[in-house]
Amino acid sequence: MDNCRQGMINDMQLCGYSERTQESYLRAVRQLKDFSGKAPELITEEELREYLLHIKNKRKYAAATMKIAYYGIKFFYKTTLKRSWDTLDLVRAQSERRLPVVLSVDEARSIIQRIRTIQNKTYIMTVYSCGLRLQEALNLQVSDIDSKRMLIHVHRGKGAKDRYVPLPQSTLLMLRQYWRTHRNPVWIFPFRGQGGKKAPTADRPMDRSTVTGALIRTLKDLPLIKKKVSIHTFRHSYATHLLEAGVNIRLIQQYLGHKSLMTMMVYLHVTTYGQADAYQKINSI
Repeated sequence: MDNCRQGMINDMQLCGYSERTQESYLRAVRQLKDFSGKAPELITEEELREYLLHIKNKRKYAAATMKIAYYGIKFFYKTTLKRSWDTLDLVRAQSERRLPVVLSVDEARSIIQRIRTIQNKTYIMTVYSCGLRLQEALNLQVSDIDSKRMLIHVHRGKGAKDRYVPLPQSTLLMLRQYWRTHRNPVWIFPFRGQGGKKAPTADRPMDRSTVTGALIRTLKDLPLIKKKVSIHTFRHSYATHLLEAGVNIRLIQQYLGHKSLMTMMVYLHVTTYGQADAYQKINSI
């Protein structure tokens, strides 16, 4: 299995898959291995069919989870092992179209204000005010901040696509205040270690569990917010609030780093922008 695992990693790297995608695909194959009790390269096509039906009908995986399982297993057998099984051509993951959870401006502010530590508060504020993905914000470097043009250069984003996003003045001041607490020459959000002692010389950013854990603890202190909030919720909220403020949807697409304008259409379903006028017109008709 070790050789096959490394072969799969090499193939995914050649395909340009992100680290998160690689981890997800490897986990999908590992779960298949745990279910069958044998090395994945020794599994028969019939055993693979049995597993896929098991996670679909008995485990009842959500559509997003099924998608990762399908794609990870399919990649392993078709690309790495060069298996031409009919089952691999049959599998299709259902698309699940859910509207994103969006916070109001007041809800976003309440959460950010309640976060206890300066590093986590600054991190969440940066995600929200600049529309960054979780990993994009974690990977921010000092050289990415262009204070003269008030822009952030995102060049470790999804799909390795570069982009610039506007940097609000208040966020810049917050970033500067936090950076002065550690003065790491490379990372904005460096790995801190116990008591933050490693932050000044850290050679990697802080762990994602640091900020996700802080958000979970903060939400427990805000029982009035019933929404299912994650770090990504602040990115959705950013896009929705810009749209409601009248910012051109193509500019928002550019700031978010979406290739297709169709991806932005989901925000038209959650925004309240223009609804008051629409209600009046509907009533008049």
